[in-house]
Amino acid sequence: MILTTFDWVPETPRGYVRDLRVRWALEEAGLPYRVESVPFRARSAEHFSHQPFGQVPWLNDGDISIFESGAILLHLGERSHALMPADPKSRSEVRQWLFAALNSVEAASLPWSILVFSGVTAETPARKPFDEFVKARLTHMEAVLAGRDWLAGTFSVADILMADVLRLVDRFDGLAKHPACRDYVARATARPSFVKAHADQMAHFAAAD
Repeated sequence: MILTTFDWVPETPRGYVRDLRVRWALEEAGLPYRVESVPFRARSAEHFSHQPFGQVPWLNDGDISIFESGAILLHLGERSHALMPADPKSRSEVRQWLFAALNSVEAASLPWSILVFSGVTAETPARKPFDEFVKARLTHMEAVLAGRDWLAGTFSVADILMADVLRLVDRFDGLAKHPACRDYVARATARPSFVKAHADQMAHFAAAD
């Protein structure tokens, strides 16, 4: 399999570019892969043919080319029982939490993270809806994670995605009042597969400096 990401990004997003999710899954599953690069500053027609928004990552698996990190993780989960259990009920649980990470949690957390990153920290009427949205989602996740180690019984692609989403919130101290969420992120990112994936991404972008 071939994972494609940018050849370089600025320092701030390093360690958070979404090819990390795919690297992590591939390492967890022990699936062979190599990493290729496309230019960050000049995006070609070939790039857009694989990723219509000019983003990364995408994954080539034989003659299949898949973009969007959630879709890639689902594809990999269906290839490996290390990423998704074999029985139908558990697989359904993994799928629902995978989509929840994207559509319920990241939909709230990403706009909030962008505001904080941009320095918009004052409690203004314009910011209030974003704060309330992410607070509500984190309150629900706190209740879920207080009673389990992993979302669907055993570690899965759903945990890769949810932990990565929450990891960005934690970067801006957004999990300070949500200890179960913070412990979940710490538990997930202590896994050797994450440690390797993160180090590999950091080294990849540093090599282009």
